[in-house]
Amino acid sequence: MSLLDLGIRYPIIQAPMAGVQDCALALAVSAAGGLGSVPAAMLSPAELRRSLTLLRESGLGPFNINFFCHHQQELDPAEERRWRQTLAPYYAELGLAADASVSSPTRAPFNAEHAAILAEFKPAVVSFHFGLPAPELLDRVKSWGAKVLASATTVAEAHWLAEHGADAIIAQGLEAGGHRGHFLSDDLSLQQGTFTLLPQLVQAVNLPVIAAGGIVDGKGIRAALALGASSVQMGTAFLCCPEATTSALHRAAIQSEQRHHTALTNLFSGRPARGIVNRLMRELGPLSAEAPAFPYASAAIAPLRSAAEKRGCADFSPLWAGQNASGCRALPAADLMAAWLAEAGLA
Repeated sequence: MSLLDLGIRYPIIQAPMAGVQDCALALAVSAAGGLGSVPAAMLSPAELRRSLTLLRESGLGPFNINFFCHHQQELDPAEERRWRQTLAPYYAELGLAADASVSSPTRAPFNAEHAAILAEFKPAVVSFHFGLPAPELLDRVKSWGAKVLASATTVAEAHWLAEHGADAIIAQGLEAGGHRGHFLSDDLSLQQGTFTLLPQLVQAVNLPVIAAGGIVDGKGIRAALALGASSVQMGTAFLCCPEATTSALHRAAIQSEQRHHTALTNLFSGRPARGIVNRLMRELGPLSAEAPAFPYASAAIAPLRSAAEKRGCADFSPLWAGQNASGCRALPAADLMAAWLAEAGLA
């Protein structure tokens, strides 16, 4: 897949990042010649339609619309009780009732309603995390000519995606911020860094491979392209842009010494995701067997997060970020991209 196939001028894809962006960042990146992305897994059908309408009315594009493809389990009440018991001391500390709740978005896997809404707008690119949707849903997406991108964290996952209809593979290295895209095995020891995974995937599949994880500047872009990537996907580097909705607490962590210590944690959602280590991760350990299955862990965390953030504290907030936040600057997305392209020799 060449850049022409994606309809973009430069080999930069903005990673879809739920919770820290809306359409503004995607619009800025696409306007600057990259591929702007919108995370849709936490949007209601009405919100998804509003976002797609805004993108279409902008006259810009193309855009990437991203969804999750996890197999949603039923909530286990016993797991929920154990999780709340684990968190009980924090509830008491913040003066919260044991059964306190806060309304928060759900994380729905891609379904027929999503596909029907997309069909009205026909986005040029649709991407998936945690595998691919059911064949009939994937066929619906591809029916209007959309290119399908999907994340792989191992060679085995890349082979699976290539065999099941992906048009390009996102090589998600272990450095990447946010949720791991693994779907064939939960064994995190199978996962590799970007610059070891990337050349293996380039050799393993006859599809374009997009490098993701730890790439925050022009030097990283140049290195990824030299190793055979068709383009790069960058997320953490955009977090401090004015177009991002990253909270003040999150921005402060990224711009502090805290950014040098990240870990994979399941405490905030029930599934491993990389973020800056905070109090909850230190005290419970970043990976806990007590956390309910994805996405249910977040329900009991939400009241703690809300109460702490009102006090100016990020002890219970997911501070998603990759291992390298050195390129994260408070500049407009277009200015950042221009600097990266010049450094990479692509301007």
